Amino acid sequence: MAGPTSASRTLGRELAELRKRAKMTISAAAKVAEYSPPTMRRLEDGVKTKVTNLVINALADAYECSDQERRMLLALTAESLEASKSGGSWWRAYADAISGDFSHYISLEDAADSVTMWATSLVPGLLQTRDYRREIAWAENPTWTHEEVEQRVSLAEQRQKRLEEPEFQLDVIIGEAVLRNQLGGGAVMEKQLVRLAEISELPGNCIRVVPFGTPNPVGLLSGPFVLLTFPTLAESRLGVPPVVYVEEYTGDLFLEREVELAQYRNAVERISRVALAPSETRDLVAKVAKEYAR
Repeated sequence: MAGPTSASRTLGRELAELRKRAKMTISAAAKVAEYSPPTMRRLEDGVKTKVTNLVINALADAYECSDQERRMLLALTAESLEASKSGGSWWRAYADAISGDFSHYISLEDAADSVTMWATSLVPGLLQTRDYRREIAWAENPTWTHEEVEQRVSLAEQRQKRLEEPEFQLDVIIGEAVLRNQLGGGAVMEKQLVRLAEISELPGNCIRVVPFGTPNPVGLLSGPFVLLTFPTLAESRLGVPPVVYVEEYTGDLFLEREVELAQYRNAVERISRVALAPSETRDLVAKVAKEYAR
C-alpha cells in the first residue's frame, strides 16, 4: 500500500543497470539474492522497499561492483528503508478507495517536487472541489454507498494539501473542454471554476487554458498525461528519474524510459506555446464561471 519511494526506485534502477553490465539475467541475479525472479523484478522496479545489506553485498559481489558503487548501493538501501517506514502513512487510511495503480501514482505525487499536467476532459484531482469530485465518484460507480463516495472525496482533499507546500511546483494546462464539460449542475461548475482561479493565484501554481479553435495537434495525439519530477535524494545525493503517468479507463501506464520522457517533454513545450497566459486564463475561467451562474 505504501508504494515505491524515490530511493527504492533509484536503487532498483542502479541494480538493473549493474546487472545488465555484468551480463546476468534476472533469474541468475535472483539466485544470488535468494529471491524468486518475480521478487527480483520488483526490487529492480522499485516496488520492493525492504532489502537487507546482506542481499545488496551479495549482488555487488556478483556484479563485480567497485567500492564506490557498493557504497552507493548501501546508501540507497538505507535511504529506502528509512523512507518506507513512513512512506504512504497518510493515505493508508484510504486503502479501500485506492486501486494498486493509483496507490503507485499517489506515492509518486507525494514524493514529487514538480508536477506538470495536460488535461483534456476533466479538472485534475489536485484542483477539484468536493462537489465536483463527488460527481465524478457517482459517475465512476453509481452503486457506491455514500460512505464510499465520501472516502474518495476526502482522499482528493488530502492530496490537495501539497498545493500549500512552498517547495511544490504545479503547472497545469487544460483544454477549454475541461471548463465546458459539465458535471452536476451549474452551481457545481461555477464553484469549481472559482476554485481554479483561486489556486492559480497561489505561489508555485500555474494554470493555463488552450482555448477552442487553437491548433493543438500534439495535445490531441498525446492525450492527457502527468509529468512528475523529483528532488535529489537527501543522503546519497543521487538524482531520481522523472515519471510520466497516463491514466486509462482499464489500467494506468508509468513511463520512465528516456525516449518516452523526451516525447512528453516535447509535448509539454508544444502545448505550452498555444496555451493562454495565466492572466488570460483567469479571465476566460471567470467568464465561463459567470455563464454557469446565470
